[in-house]
Amino acid sequence: MKTVVITGGSKGIGSATCQRFLDDGWRVINLSRSPSSIAGVTQLEVDLAADDGVGSCHDALLGLVRDSDSICLIHNAGLLLKDSARDLDAESFRRALQVNVVAPSQLSRLLLPEMKTGSSIIFVGSTLAEKAVANSCSYVTSKHAMLGLMRATCQDLIGTGVHTASVCPGFTDTEMLRAHVGQDQGILDSLAGGVTFGRLIEPDEIARTIHFCALNPVINGAVIHANLGQIES
Repeated sequence: MKTVVITGGSKGIGSATCQRFLDDGWRVINLSRSPSSIAGVTQLEVDLAADDGVGSCHDALLGLVRDSDSICLIHNAGLLLKDSARDLDAESFRRALQVNVVAPSQLSRLLLPEMKTGSSIIFVGSTLAEKAVANSCSYVTSKHAMLGLMRATCQDLIGTGVHTASVCPGFTDTEMLRAHVGQDQGILDSLAGGVTFGRLIEPDEIARTIHFCALNPVINGAVIHANLGQIES
């Protein structure tokens, strides 16, 4: 049995990824506060923003994965706040780092002893893992840190047969993006105009990319920019 464990699998890219792996015959376990609406997904309610969020699902998660021939752990959940270096408060910064960096580290540590050769850890990053925009300070910082975590994980897993990759989506048409821009269609159109295809990415396009990375250890340690080709100014 092949098992995928994904965080934030109830919406957007996460939901599309759950469906992609289910269609390929994987057992899918979603860790999130809200349940997946997709039939066949096993749900564990977890608040990754809490210090003990991962610990709260420790026994249940291990019990679900122990018979797995291979495991794909997908760090997909993300917290996107509107903030800047001028006004970022410590508590909000800690919360973003907990969801986007610390919780992935905790989950990897929990599941690595159960991950056989052929398993994988896929980090869902962002274009903002290697560049920055204004008014997203905590997100930009945490996604840069997540990329470093992926690269460090690759080096620390030498000889285990477990591979890693970071999939960095561009502007994807998700609930999170629409909420971040205040449902402003003009802003969404402007974002779409910044890529060579002139449109936003569909969540399933990222799901297919994640699925490819899970199956191909040759991309170990790689950063996959899935952004439709951003127009450089």
